[in-house]
Amino acid sequence: MTLPVPLTLDRLNAASATVAAQLLNGLYEHSPWIAEAALSARPFTSLPHLKHVMTQVLEAAGRDKQIALICAHPELAGKAMVTNTLTAESTHEQSQAGLTQCTPAELAHIQALNTAYGEKFGFPFVLAVRGPRGTGLSKQQIITTFERRLGHHPDFELKECLRNIHRIVEIRLNDKFGISPDLGHAVWDWQERLALHSDPGYAEKGQLTVTYLTDAHRACAAMLQREMLKCGFDHVHTDAVGNVVGRYDADTVKYPHAKTLLTGSHYDTVRNGGKYDGRLGIFVPMACVRELHKAGKRLPFHFEVIGFAEEEGQRYKATFLGSGALVGDFKPEWLDQKDADGIPMREAMAHAGLCLDDIPALRRNTADYLGFIEVHIEQGPVLNELDIPLGIVTSINGSVRYLGTVTGMASHAGTTPMNSRRDAATAVAELALYVEYRASLDGDSVGTIGLLNVPNGSINVVPGQCHFSLDLRAPTDAQRDALVADVLAQLTAISERRGITVALEETMRAAAAPSAAAWQQRWERAVNDLGVPLFRMPSGAGHDAMKLHDIMPQAMLFVRGQNAGISHNPLESTTSDDMQLAIEATTLLLHHLAEELT
Repeated sequence: MTLPVPLTLDRLNAASATVAAQLLNGLYEHSPWIAEAALSARPFTSLPHLKHVMTQVLEAAGRDKQIALICAHPELAGKAMVTNTLTAESTHEQSQAGLTQCTPAELAHIQALNTAYGEKFGFPFVLAVRGPRGTGLSKQQIITTFERRLGHHPDFELKECLRNIHRIVEIRLNDKFGISPDLGHAVWDWQERLALHSDPGYAEKGQLTVTYLTDAHRACAAMLQREMLKCGFDHVHTDAVGNVVGRYDADTVKYPHAKTLLTGSHYDTVRNGGKYDGRLGIFVPMACVRELHKAGKRLPFHFEVIGFAEEEGQRYKATFLGSGALVGDFKPEWLDQKDADGIPMREAMAHAGLCLDDIPALRRNTADYLGFIEVHIEQGPVLNELDIPLGIVTSINGSVRYLGTVTGMASHAGTTPMNSRRDAATAVAELALYVEYRASLDGDSVGTIGLLNVPNGSINVVPGQCHFSLDLRAPTDAQRDALVADVLAQLTAISERRGITVALEETMRAAAAPSAAAWQQRWERAVNDLGVPLFRMPSGAGHDAMKLHDIMPQAMLFVRGQNAGISHNPLESTTSDDMQLAIEATTLLLHHLAEELT
C-alpha cells in the first residue's frame, strides 16, 4: 500500500486556488469555505499562521455561519455513525475514541445526552474526541465532558464548540502534513506520570494535591531528578529547601567564564489542582536539554533548570518559599509554623533530610546570571478565547494576601433579633461584596475571598467567629496599594458598625514585576520566528519569576489552556501541539541568545 505524500507549506503556497482548496479539503466538516477564504492570506509562514487565519475567517463570519458550521457536525455516536454515513475524518476520530464500540447502555446514554443538548442549545455537541494529546479520549471522559457542558450558558457553549472545532482541524492538519508533536507528547507523558503522586486523602479520590515535603512531594522530587539525569543534565541535586536543581553545563573550553541562564517553575500544587500549573515550566526546558544533549550541542552559557519546591503556600503559610530562598528571602520564622497536623516546618524539613544551615548559601549571585525565564500555562481564558497558542507576558501583577479572623458573638438563631446580632459570617460576606465592587472599579484589579470558614458552625447558631482569606492584586504597586487601603478601611467600618473585632495577618506581599525589555523581546523574536501571532498580556497570577525579579531580569511565556483556560482545577489542560510550540520557542530563545553571546 502506498502511503499519501505529506502536504508541505511550500506546495500549498505555490498551488493554484483550486488545487490549494482541494489540498485543504476535509478540515472543517462539510464547510470548505473557511479554508478557501483563508487562502487569500498566502503565503503562510507556518502551520500556526494558517490555523490562526482560519480562526479569524470563522470569527468574522458571524453567529449564523458559526452555528451552521456546528450543525454540519454529526452527533457523537449518533444516527450518522450508526448508519455509516460519517465523513472519513469523523469515522476515524469517533472510532479512535471507542465510540464505534459502545455497549447498548453507553449508546443509549450518549444518545439521551445528544437529545438533551440539542433541545437546550439548538445545535449538536461538538468535542475534539482525539483529545489534547491527539490519541483519543476515553468513552468515560467523553460522557463526563458531555454532562458537564450541558450546564453551560448557550453563548459560552457556542464558543466552546467552535474551540473544539478548531482543535479538530488542528489534528486533521497534522495528519495532512505528516506532523507529530513528539516533544509535546513527551512533556504530556512526564506530566501524567508526575501526577500519579498525590497526598493522602486526595490520592484515594483521584485528585491531585502535592504539598510541601509530604511523601508525594518528595516522590515528585525524586522523579524529577531521575528524568533530568536521563535528559543529559550534568549536575542534578535537591537543595536545602527541597528545590530540584538541574544544570546543563556550557562549553567551558570555549567559554571558561560563562554565565548562567536560569529557568524553572514549581512542582507543588494547590489542593485538588491541575497537572500543568508550574510543572509545565519545568518539563519544557527539560525537553530542550534532552534535545541539546542528543545533538551533542553545548551553549555559551550554563542552563539551570529548577523545580521549585513550594510556591503555593498550601501546607504552610510560606508562599514562594523555594524561589524566595534563591533571592535570600527565606524567613526563619517560617520554621516554627505548624501544618494542620501540628507538624512544624522545621520538623518536616529534618524528616526530608534537608540541612537548615545550608539555606543561606542558596542565594544566587546576580553577577553569575544572565536572567530568568519561565514558561507557564496561562491560568486564564484570554489565549483560549483568541485561539492563540502562546502569549508574551509584559508584567506580573503585584499582590497582597491576608488571613483574618472576625469575632462576633455566637447566639441562638431563633431567639436573637436581627438588629441585635453580632454575626461574624455576614460581616465577612459584606466585605466580600465590597471587594468585588471595589476591584471592578479599576478594570484590571482583582480581589478574592477564597477561604471562608465558620469553626464549629451549627445550623441554628448565629456564627460567632469566621476565618477568611483576602487576596488583592493589581498591575502596579500603586494601584494595588490603593485597593488594599480601601478594602481595609471598609473592613474597619464594617467591624465598627457591626460590633465585631478583626484580627488580620499579612501572609504575603509581592511587588509588581514588569518583564525586562530585552528578555521580553527575546521571547517575542522566538514566537515570531515560529509564525505564531504575537500577543502581549499581563499576568494576573503570581509566579516564581516575580521573586527572581528581585535580583535579575526576567520574562515569561504563557501557553494556552483548554477548558476556557481554567486552572487550579482538575480540568486544567493544554495540548501536545501547544506544548510543542512552547518547547520550540524556548529552543529558539536559547539559540538566539547563544548567537548574541558569540
